[in-house]
Amino acid sequence: MKNILVVKLSAIGDVIHALPVSYAIKETYPDAHLTWVVEPPAYDLLTMNPYIDEIIVFEKKKFKSIGGFLSNYGPLKRKIQQRRYDAVLDLQGLFKSAAIARLGQAPVKLGMCNMREFSDKISKPVIGPNAQGHIVERYLDVARAIGCRVDQVRFPLEVPEREAELTQRIFSQAGANMGNPYVVFAIGANWPNKRWPVESFAELSDWLYERRLIPVLVGGGVVDEQRAAEICAQTEIPPIDLVGRTNFKQLTYILQNAQLVIGGDTGPVHLSAGVGTNTIMLMGPTDANRNGPYGQMENAIEVDRACKYCWKRACPKQLDCLANIQVQQVCESIKKVLRL
Repeated sequence: MKNILVVKLSAIGDVIHALPVSYAIKETYPDAHLTWVVEPPAYDLLTMNPYIDEIIVFEKKKFKSIGGFLSNYGPLKRKIQQRRYDAVLDLQGLFKSAAIARLGQAPVKLGMCNMREFSDKISKPVIGPNAQGHIVERYLDVARAIGCRVDQVRFPLEVPEREAELTQRIFSQAGANMGNPYVVFAIGANWPNKRWPVESFAELSDWLYERRLIPVLVGGGVVDEQRAAEICAQTEIPPIDLVGRTNFKQLTYILQNAQLVIGGDTGPVHLSAGVGTNTIMLMGPTDANRNGPYGQMENAIEVDRACKYCWKRACPKQLDCLANIQVQQVCESIKKVLRL
């Protein structure tokens, strides 16, 4: 194959899960030109991937009005059709990704096992051996369907040297040295019921300091900033607060050099598992079998509730879902992972 188009637009965690597809493609077809269509939030993530030859940004918000659609459809179509693709892989499986996949005009159009919004009318769903397994393997099943061998699952990410240096400086300005052992708390998540309570993070922060491990908070946005402030206010020694202070490249460098990363089912935690850092994921509404820390499934801690795996953004029972996970449970997991 000479030209392959991958359509995986969002969310951040899902784009991270799809990264091994790029390595599988290049491992099998090293001379192929790989183009990836993505939405702006995950663009920086893909720029660190040396196996992607071209990134096309799909700005969904520009297509929401009739005028916006008419003015932006043509340029997007021309951009995509600059090449004749041998295969299009729709790893999103929604109407918007199907429309983009159709523009690819490839003789082979394949998609996920669980295509939605009539996207299966454009791309053929791949029901592979991992259709009920982890999402990373479901994506790789699509790559296998175009002949890709998967000898090794790799999340190819290379942090530029300048970004690494800037990250060390940011760390220093926040009052810590990256050379000292630290543990990252990914304190946020898009779904409210994927967030561990702030008081639990605060208690764990003090526990880590007692063991000479520096807790570091990461995240972004107003909600995470508020949560970080509450965590710091409830600790004896405030953790290092880097919420809102890093870009994706800098965050990746922080995660790569951490002793451990702890958080819910969210992008930074999946990124941590992908780069091979020790990762503990706290899970409630989503299933660890599908979304747990890839390669470290034994480090997923699931809530002890009959209603887990509900896959709802907000709890219909008005419960604080992850509050069911006790700090002591996490401490025991940390001892095991870090051999304390």
